[in-house]
Amino acid sequence: MKFIAKTLYGLEEVLAAELRELGVSEVKPVNRAVSFSGSRETMYRVNYCVRTALSVLLHVSGFRIRSKEDLYRKASEVDWSTIMDADSTFSVVPVVNSKIFEHTGYPGLVVKDAIVDYFRKLTGRRPVVDSDNPGVIVNLHISNDSADISLDSSGAPLFKRGYRTIPAAAPLNEVLAAGILMLSEWNASASFTDPMCGSGTIPVEAGLIACNIPPGKFRKSFGFTRWNDFDEKLFANIKKEANNLICECPVRISASDISEQAVRQTIINAGNAGLSETITVEVSDFKDVKPVDDKGYLFINPPYGLRLKPEEPDMLYSMIGSTLKHNFPGHRVWIITSGKEYLEKIGLKTKSKRTLYNGPLKCILAEYEMYQGTRKWQ
Repeated sequence: MKFIAKTLYGLEEVLAAELRELGVSEVKPVNRAVSFSGSRETMYRVNYCVRTALSVLLHVSGFRIRSKEDLYRKASEVDWSTIMDADSTFSVVPVVNSKIFEHTGYPGLVVKDAIVDYFRKLTGRRPVVDSDNPGVIVNLHISNDSADISLDSSGAPLFKRGYRTIPAAAPLNEVLAAGILMLSEWNASASFTDPMCGSGTIPVEAGLIACNIPPGKFRKSFGFTRWNDFDEKLFANIKKEANNLICECPVRISASDISEQAVRQTIINAGNAGLSETITVEVSDFKDVKPVDDKGYLFINPPYGLRLKPEEPDMLYSMIGSTLKHNFPGHRVWIITSGKEYLEKIGLKTKSKRTLYNGPLKCILAEYEMYQGTRKWQ
């Protein structure tokens, strides 16, 4: 089987490393995705265990087209009965960049008709199109004259872990949070601090990593669980195997925020993720936060963009720089923000910078080393 695991821009190599660690073969990073090969077991395991994938697509068919008739004919040749039946619900999600079609949504209707006609000819009945809660999600990708049909094995996007039950203002994508932690190479060997935790996405993802908790553990379902060929016993064994590796957190994970509401949300989300005893959460202004160890990692997602009034960035980011310099010598710091003009207000030299995206918002992830006596890290 051939697969594509979609991810956020800048996390392709991180996702590829995760897949290789799971023993996946033919791993190849591409733009905002990683292609790989494997079995049904591979598909189940990747969905349940990988932290930096948005979705996992199973490749069904690829072909060249010159007209809508070509698309209809090729889509009709797929053996849809192995995937669904006339009682199933489905949707078609098209991504189209081709001069063959004037309207990008039209090819999706062509494939929908092909699927419906397939079952009408086979059984005399037809499956129902349901865009809100489909049993099967069909992905159609057309670039020029090249068309690919895939099945979304994840269903709801994989960043929807299942532990966030209360909507938060401007939340950080869970996949991005996990990706930032992996890019930093934090591996629960040093203490963790998030002094502007918001609803707690970064510390909760850190707790999942530190305790080896699979990110899919709290999800109620995946797309493949609604397919005709779903192997419930195989998936149960995969979950049991992964869950048996869960352990206690070996380091201190501390989260705080100046907002009492944010702290309450973090406490709830941490509890939903089984991390109430792992993450220490308190209300505190960042300038009053003290390090828990001589060495450690700080991860900061400060307010930016529309979340700040015009006069606020200078004061906020200047305070961040001053607090880091005076309170956190010996620490490594990672800050994600939407623009270099914010980083300039921090007043500290960056060790590295890279571009990432939080949804459609372009961001910069900046790394700092706060030295104390020596530049050497052990």
